[in-house]
Amino acid sequence: MTRTDVPSAGSSGASGPAGPSGSSGLREQAARYALLPLRIFLGVTFTYAGLDKLTDSAFLHASGTGSIGEQMHGVRDTSAIPALVDWALLSPVGFGALLAIGELLVGLGVLAGLLTRVAATGGALISLSLWLTVSWQVSPYYYGNDLVYLMAWIPMIMAGAPYLSLDSLIRSRRSRRIA
Repeated sequence: MTRTDVPSAGSSGASGPAGPSGSSGLREQAARYALLPLRIFLGVTFTYAGLDKLTDSAFLHASGTGSIGEQMHGVRDTSAIPALVDWALLSPVGFGALLAIGELLVGLGVLAGLLTRVAATGGALISLSLWLTVSWQVSPYYYGNDLVYLMAWIPMIMAGAPYLSLDSLIRSRRSRRIA
């Protein structure tokens, strides 16, 4: 008796164009690399954000137009957690530098695929803190970009960077040494 739910060796399901090297192979490749555009976007965006803050002559100041201090004072009364803003205001320049360096490290880590889950967790924490402080007052909520970034980090935390990454290179070298 022949099963009808499984393609035979001569049919297009087991080999040929629709087999592993055909369209189903393309689907597998697409699924394999599905997070790569998100990884590149988040990596470039956070790298740029960190560099932008570090090279902005006004940002790393306690007061003045465009300074981190002015921004924190501006959102203090509308944030979800004013105590978090108060904490940042204890040393606005130190906080601004820490934020910029954190964004830079997160972005570079995700782009290179090095400690990707750790970097993505850092990105999610930065996005969460910015959502709860800077963009909390945005109405309706979906206009605030920090919440979207927070949600975008979740797949990166879950999956890491299994392909085209230093993480995968390290993992592959370790498995060769063990074998």
